Amino acid sequence: MNVAPGNYQELAEILRARLPKLAAGQRRIANLLLTDPEGTAFRSISETARLADVHESSLVRFATSLGLAGYPALAQLCRAQLAEQAQLVRRFEEAGSHGDLLAEVAENDRQNLARTFARIDATAWRRVVETLAEASAVHVIGLRKCFSVAYLLSYLLHLVRPKVRQLAASGHLVEELRDLAEGEALVAVAIHRYSADTVRALEHAKSLGLHTIALTDNAGSPLAAHADVTLYVETAGMTILRSLTAFTSLVQALSTEVALRLGTRTRDELLTDEGLLREFGVYIRES
Repeated sequence: MNVAPGNYQELAEILRARLPKLAAGQRRIANLLLTDPEGTAFRSISETARLADVHESSLVRFATSLGLAGYPALAQLCRAQLAEQAQLVRRFEEAGSHGDLLAEVAENDRQNLARTFARIDATAWRRVVETLAEASAVHVIGLRKCFSVAYLLSYLLHLVRPKVRQLAASGHLVEELRDLAEGEALVAVAIHRYSADTVRALEHAKSLGLHTIALTDNAGSPLAAHADVTLYVETAGMTILRSLTAFTSLVQALSTEVALRLGTRTRDELLTDEGLLREFGVYIRES
């Protein structure tokens, strides 16, 4: 008999583990639960069935296969998750006056930041910081819209520790993957739609025995299946592409915490960098 999940985190872990073996309809239900727990918390069984393109009876069977007492128990796990993280209860609310795009974008990003930092698990955060501080080398990959996030993270980490490299920056990903070694760490950054190369790189790193970290948008992300630890970032947006504001804040906080953990080692790295910057005249001299 299945042991029913006691909270949404346990539910998400079970669903991610089962995803590869689920039938098509069950996979659609699982993906809906993973990608939109907030919506599921308040939807009726008929609405959820329509979105998953299954019969209501399929939802009931899916819930009971998890050891739960029907669909209401599934929805309750999602509601409990939202109750613990008050920032996640509210849907996007229109900010400012109609037509005031700047105000609306600012409010949207404010909510993204609140939701992102509210859902970070303290244990997962400490584990990521420890890995990035102590791994023999750190590799970072993020492509297309996530390239800038990967660049910022690799740049900031390289300021405070040695042996940090951004993968695929020169277009030679396969050759770079050849140099990965057990005991190193790889951070993969991707949001929907997920870059296939990013997912494959993380999967390859996992198979080699690297420490794997995913920065992604929801529990249904294919990165989560190959990561030792995952941090989730809210990316809802109303501009051309999804918002990366919370990603930027997260990687800055992460790099700073790594620097604090490394202490004097970080200070030595920064002093060396500062000397080289002066020697090569990187910045304009201020009068």
